[in-house]
Amino acid sequence: MNYLAHIFLAQHSDQAMLGALLGDFVKAKETSLYAPQIRNDIILHRKVDSYTDSHAVVLQARTLFQPQYRRYAGILLDVFYDHVLSRHWLQYAVNPKTELISRFYAALLEHEQLLPDNLRKALPYMISQDWLGSYHDFAGVDLTIRRVSRRLSRNGHLLCEGIVDLEKNYDAISDGFQVFFPDLIRFAALQRQQIEQFPA
Repeated sequence: MNYLAHIFLAQHSDQAMLGALLGDFVKAKETSLYAPQIRNDIILHRKVDSYTDSHAVVLQARTLFQPQYRRYAGILLDVFYDHVLSRHWLQYAVNPKTELISRFYAALLEHEQLLPDNLRKALPYMISQDWLGSYHDFAGVDLTIRRVSRRLSRNGHLLCEGIVDLEKNYDAISDGFQVFFPDLIRFAALQRQQIEQFPA
């Protein structure tokens, strides 16, 4: 899952949301350096990613991509799933999306000293360009994928070209998300209980 979904799953506290984001930026051996609430969601982030990658609906969605783009299907789906979540936010959430995103940005600024250098450098752009809010429109998906492609060491153009398959299979992938995401919510809740009960 991409940023918005991870934040959604951690919305009960600012520290949890911070950990949910740091899961993409902190190495496993560095996890123990963070406070328990942050550490727990760094761990949960990785469990959520593993569960997502192995879910039958997600595996099926990967087959919708042409062979030359399939190795990038995980990235494409992660970003697109944030788009679908954004479009159907009130189906899953009680509080407005803009309220949660604003709270998340404020938490990042408040805890800026805890962020790794690469995330700290990206933070002003994340907020000024409203990365999480931009997922609502497909143009935001396109922009995010092109941003990610520039960080790839090679073949970033193939990731960008895979956007075509997202557009072509928009409805099928969106419908699959509606089946998958409730499963993910239940999985994350159960894993959170276990992590908090038996901390690492």
